[in-house]
Amino acid sequence: MTHHFTPEAGAPVRRWEALIERLSPLGFEFGVLAPPPHHASGKLIDPAPQYRPGRVSTGPRGERIVRTCYRAHSTGLLSRTRDQVVAAASAVPLGLRHFRHRSTRPHIVIGTVPGIPSMFAAWALARLLGAKYVVEMRDAWPDLIAPSGMLGTSSRLGVRRRLRLFLTRMAHRSITRLQSRADLVVTTTETFGAVLRERGQRSVAVVRNGTKLPMATHEFDTPRADAGASDPLCQRPPDRPGVDRPLRALYLGTIGRAQSLDCVVKAAAIVAQRGHKLEVRIVGRGAHTARVRHLARRLEAPVSVETPVPHDEALELYRWADTAVIALHGWGPFEWTIPSKVYEVMARGTTVTAALAGEAADLVRDHGAGVVVEPDNPEALAGLWCSWCEAGAVPPVSPDAARWVEEHATWDVLAEEYARVLGGLAAS
Repeated sequence: MTHHFTPEAGAPVRRWEALIERLSPLGFEFGVLAPPPHHASGKLIDPAPQYRPGRVSTGPRGERIVRTCYRAHSTGLLSRTRDQVVAAASAVPLGLRHFRHRSTRPHIVIGTVPGIPSMFAAWALARLLGAKYVVEMRDAWPDLIAPSGMLGTSSRLGVRRRLRLFLTRMAHRSITRLQSRADLVVTTTETFGAVLRERGQRSVAVVRNGTKLPMATHEFDTPRADAGASDPLCQRPPDRPGVDRPLRALYLGTIGRAQSLDCVVKAAAIVAQRGHKLEVRIVGRGAHTARVRHLARRLEAPVSVETPVPHDEALELYRWADTAVIALHGWGPFEWTIPSKVYEVMARGTTVTAALAGEAADLVRDHGAGVVVEPDNPEALAGLWCSWCEAGAVPPVSPDAARWVEEHATWDVLAEEYARVLGGLAAS
């Protein structure tokens, strides 16, 4: 049960596309409950009949897809939450209708987050069908509720503030309780897995986010037109970034409340004010797109905000970039998470500018994938980029980065791990 599935794009969709493709030949059969494709605009992407609520179709990997209801939404958090609740609520009766027969009844029901309502609906359906219940936590919920301000933030005393505090506590308690009732909780990092075990969760498995086979081994062996003969991985063109031309920084992904892109824009403005050449491209969409674009204009920062490109076309953007930016706010629970983009950039061999903390920062630092700066600190980020402009080069990426991804975070490796844990759960 998921709120995002084919033909939508994004990390949650790519994760399950890759896993289903690899687990199906091993004997796993999949049914999927998901709303019609409407991410991230909130409006139906494709009006084809197979995407209408209640319709059943066969996916490209043989999975049986049942489309739930949905609610068209805006970029606002409350509007998107209502949509997730509608989809999750309709998934339970639709799941009973299409998966209660002996030939289709599942051994395991997986609720994957986001969105959060999916995990409650998946629990209900699992219990009604007599199946094992697995909840997949792609982020550090419920701990992100308070720092993200998703239920509202206010320093004012009064009924409204007390209501928000009450809702925050209740949401935290409800999610934690549901995690404790799961037959298995799947997390994407070792750190968050350890947090859940400390809270008494009896069964936790770590199946990371992932990427394709290391692209640095086969997509970068043909030099760019502007690359030198001594630069086989195309990490640096012969002209000097920041000196002969602007230093090129790329952010590729969601432009949302979790990503600290205000910090990136402010840092870019500081670099320009100090007289250095810099060009930052932010490519993606999300609830904060207009906000980031407005801030860039107001500060006259050398930043462009561009519409998303298909995942397969991202290679040209990475070829253009000297460094790939990965930024999250400095909220405590983000120290337990690793954005899927980290693995992708490590595999491609592009130098990472990591405004991160915790396990993600350690991963970048320990494997020579780039440079880490303090989250939400524009001065620190600007200082790093200014130093690269003055040097006329970015630090090269260690070959260990791509090797680590190949051994620990490719879809083939992760599918093997998922097959092991799901097979064991089904057998029990």
